[in-house]
Amino acid sequence: MRNRILGCIALLAVFATANAQNTDEVQLKKIYDEALTNGKAYHWLNHLSNQIGGRLSGSIQAQQAVDYTKMQLDSLGLDKVWLQPVMVPKWVRGVPEFAYFETTPGITTDVPICALGGSIATPQQGIKANIIEVNGIQELSKLGREKIEGKIVFLNQAMDATEINTFAAYSGCSGNRYLGAKEASAYGAVGVIVRSLNLRLDDYPHTGSMSYDDLPVADRIPAAAISTNAAELLSTSLKLNPEIKFFFKQNCKQFDDVQSFNVIGEITGSTYPDEIIVVGGHLDSWDLGDGSHDDGAGSVQSMEVLSLLKKTGYKPKRTIRAVLFMNEENGLRGGLKYAEVANTNNEKHIFALESDAGGFTPRGFSFSCPPENLKQAQGWATLFEPYFIHLFVEGYAGADINPLKNDEIVLAGLRPDSQRYFDHHHAENDAFEHINKRELQLGAASMASLVYLFDTYGITVAKDK
Repeated sequence: MRNRILGCIALLAVFATANAQNTDEVQLKKIYDEALTNGKAYHWLNHLSNQIGGRLSGSIQAQQAVDYTKMQLDSLGLDKVWLQPVMVPKWVRGVPEFAYFETTPGITTDVPICALGGSIATPQQGIKANIIEVNGIQELSKLGREKIEGKIVFLNQAMDATEINTFAAYSGCSGNRYLGAKEASAYGAVGVIVRSLNLRLDDYPHTGSMSYDDLPVADRIPAAAISTNAAELLSTSLKLNPEIKFFFKQNCKQFDDVQSFNVIGEITGSTYPDEIIVVGGHLDSWDLGDGSHDDGAGSVQSMEVLSLLKKTGYKPKRTIRAVLFMNEENGLRGGLKYAEVANTNNEKHIFALESDAGGFTPRGFSFSCPPENLKQAQGWATLFEPYFIHLFVEGYAGADINPLKNDEIVLAGLRPDSQRYFDHHHAENDAFEHINKRELQLGAASMASLVYLFDTYGITVAKDK
């Protein structure tokens, strides 16, 4: 009799598991179908990109984006929508930059450059000096002050084309952009030109944040990015004539901090309202393009998650928030402020998902969490196989949600195909015309599906906790 009872219990467990699996498959199908037929993300992004444009923190366009996205979240019939104040830096590029190199007196070649975010301006008349090429900041100490002083340093380290993970290739040389000016100034350089972080050869200079750290204002030197085609040309020309002079002029300026906002929309949980799930992207962008991939895509996908859950009739057990963070690009103030307020209010966040890797075809997710939670997420992988989502791996989740990290929360990042991402990253061609509607909506559906699963089942808690 005892064996029969145990057998019945095991059989019931199998049926329960199969039924849950079927329920999840049905809900995911609803989410993907709704996203691909009636999704709003592409429409929202069209407005952000083509009616507002680049949304650098502290700009009029950034405020217009705040107003627009709040209005759209209000229209979804959420339980709560609000603006979270945050002070952000205000850096302005000014009139377009200009640069050339001179092989002999009067013989010049114009090259495309752009100031790095946070850089000081050149003197009004610009800077003209001999230029010295290095492969990265690690080589500066080998040359020393004697060879660098009074010159412009050309940091010409290319992203590693053999690295399939393009974000790893980016990380491998992003230090040149971020700290190049500070390091070169220590050896008496008068300016820095950095090869754009881009895997292809083109004529678009790619901006991005840089830092002087604690360097006194009087010791700061201007820094600019140069397009990859121009970097190749300049490098070849220097090999033929090391006495080349380089000229550049830029007109950027740093102002006092100004107030901006994180935009937040919420569906309150029906069973566990105090357990919070966050899905987000950053609303700000650089000013050269319209920020469609970085990170207009992630912002509208996060809004779409709430829309898809409501449209498919799903009623969350836990509170789900879409957070459009401000100032990821040059300060991370939005992510830090959100975490600060969450800690002050003793909020319990169990899961946070960020989209900040472009609007290309989704491939899966990376997770920063305890091993048992990674195993839990990997257990859902078969549900995503019909949608060609196959990556459920340990890895970095995202800059804006990282301040929420603790020993229990699960952090995740959407991982689209990244091979073309850095063609557009921080450049003029990060534009709406390079967004594919279907790919964008697939990303939103994948995010909504993962949010649904974590909301339905919660997070696995380690036995020793």
